[in-house]
Amino acid sequence: MIERILAGDLRAVARAATAIENQTAQAREWMPVLRERAGRALSIGITGPPGAGKSTLVDRLAAHFRTQGKTVGIVAVDPTSPFTGGAILGDRVRMQAHHDDPGVFIRSMATRGSLGGLARTTADLVTLLDASGRDVVLIETVGVGQSELDIARAAQVIAVVLMPGMGDEVQAIKAGILEIADLFVINKADYPGAAQLERDLHAYADRPVFQTVATEGTGIAELAEALAAAPRRVPAVPGHVTIDHLGVAVGSIDAALAFWEKQVGLTVAHRETVAQEGVHVAMLPTGESRIELLEAMRPDSPLAKRGPGLHHVALRVPDFDAALARLRAAGARLLNEPRQGAGGHTYVFIHPASTGGVLLELIKDEHKQ
Repeated sequence: MIERILAGDLRAVARAATAIENQTAQAREWMPVLRERAGRALSIGITGPPGAGKSTLVDRLAAHFRTQGKTVGIVAVDPTSPFTGGAILGDRVRMQAHHDDPGVFIRSMATRGSLGGLARTTADLVTLLDASGRDVVLIETVGVGQSELDIARAAQVIAVVLMPGMGDEVQAIKAGILEIADLFVINKADYPGAAQLERDLHAYADRPVFQTVATEGTGIAELAEALAAAPRRVPAVPGHVTIDHLGVAVGSIDAALAFWEKQVGLTVAHRETVAQEGVHVAMLPTGESRIELLEAMRPDSPLAKRGPGLHHVALRVPDFDAALARLRAAGARLLNEPRQGAGGHTYVFIHPASTGGVLLELIKDEHKQ
């Protein structure tokens, strides 16, 4: 089966994609081999609010790359059907022009409850298509606007697609999409307000901005050239422990942002209050990791008494339950049972006495559970 996948056998790739999405034991055995053989394809994330024309843009980009003789894989992440559990929208409905082209492999994936804009196994499916010999893999997120930041962990180049007059542009920027974008695309640029939106984007960030009319193919060649030439980030490798964030205690988040935003240049992606921990939280993405600013809700809380500075290190682990079992077996002192924290992630804290002096947080990697 592995040999057939590496040879680009479409039936084998389709079967493997189903096994990966269902997280079968066989798929878990394949993934280490596929990861070793992957690394050649250009993976491009296409994200942004609903209605911006992401699917049409992906369709046109695929057609353009095919004219260059490149093979293309498309991973389209859609909402989950409440009736079938599968993807609500069908890829063949949106991209029928490629149905008979063996140089284009299209796969729709349902989010299945995942809130980050991707399905839990999207990164593994990208690896599969890469290892099978695809030159370009296009990843289209579900299009829920504020929560689709997981694409930063799965793609090498990220295009954020907006359109004039939606009212979602500024909301998307405030939600942190600004931080993850390598370039912006103003699709439906023939609509009124495109020029103003471009000026707004240039004012917010030093990122290239492209105008397209995907339904007509306008601007697609220029966009494809820019995507191919953009510096490639290193996506997080599924199955590996990664730094999720560094927690920094501050007296006031608003006051601290004068430094982190205005002087360092980071942008707040998310703010919330975690009552069970007694903290207000602000998340600032930094590539594949984040800075988490923590402000105590009460002056007598442990966080306030400890004072400002580095508070904890948070690691995202691929097998959360196994990691906890190892810690308990070794006698590590856990400060809480697994529970949900900022952003809805499952976490547990380990006392500094068990880690050599550092408060450690382990976060469940939702894409591997």
